[in-house]
Amino acid sequence: MSIELIVLDVDGTMTDSRITYSQNGDEIKSFNVKDGLAIVSWMKLGKKVAIITGRSSHIVQRRAKELHIEYFYQGIEDKLGTLELLCKKIGITMDNVAAIGDDLNDYKMLQSVNISFVPSDASSHVEKIANVVLMRRGGDGAVREMIEYLIAKEGLDQKYLDLWL
Repeated sequence: MSIELIVLDVDGTMTDSRITYSQNGDEIKSFNVKDGLAIVSWMKLGKKVAIITGRSSHIVQRRAKELHIEYFYQGIEDKLGTLELLCKKIGITMDNVAAIGDDLNDYKMLQSVNISFVPSDASSHVEKIANVVLMRRGGDGAVREMIEYLIAKEGLDQKYLDLWL
């Protein structure tokens, strides 16, 4: 069964899980540009990407828009329920879904998808149920590592390279 949708948590997967506030109260997050290139490449291969995150942030919304991520959900307490509704909306099953998360609020979602990934610095509880524990930490290329794992597993290496060569 091929993976058609990847679901990304944000804090701790796309970022290093730090939230920094400036003296003016502005929130600051850092995203890995290598993750961004892999996300865009995945979509260029005709695949879908969703962000489902528990927090709400204008910064994350901006990053999703910058990457042209069509399915963007923030402030979500029930990530699995949101994912189930999204699967119905786009006409796929959980067999077509891979997800990355790093903490307890991702547990049920990670348990329900075909392939689940966690960064190397994830909670030990979600690490135990993940199909793949990545070598990279959250915010340090973990999403890129996940996508390249899936590209290799799906036999899309040459198509992936051809996007850029």
